Amino acid sequence: MMDYINEFSPFSYHEHEDGSASVEMYTDNKYKSDLFKTRKKEGFDGSGYDWESLAQVFIQEKMPDLQDKFAFDSEYLCFVVYSSDKGALRKFVSLFKEACEDDTLIIDLFSKTSPQEPITAVDMKSFLDIIAGNNK
Repeated sequence: MMDYINEFSPFSYHEHEDGSASVEMYTDNKYKSDLFKTRKKEGFDGSGYDWESLAQVFIQEKMPDLQDKFAFDSEYLCFVVYSSDKGALRKFVSLFKEACEDDTLIIDLFSKTSPQEPITAVDMKSFLDIIAGNNK
């Protein structure tokens, strides 16, 4: 069974049976879309990858002591961050949500991000070949 907590909307916090937790947000909700539009020419469109870049800058600047507690697994339509430290993840989502609601802060953090390129099909095939031992 997985526990779901929606107090951080539009982010959702989930606790998993294995003791880990995740925070997710589907990017089709257009949350903060005006922020991403300001840098559209640079490649930002509010994807899960863009949110991941923003979250990483936030963690580096506002929670550097917890940086090693988080793992990201975002996709184009979904921002995802995991942690086995549920307390650290709850702290992250709470503070990140606050930061997103502070226009001055989030604009400053966003100015320090770089667009991330999603993994390509060729990259994924190479990765899967390596895992399968087909890297001859």
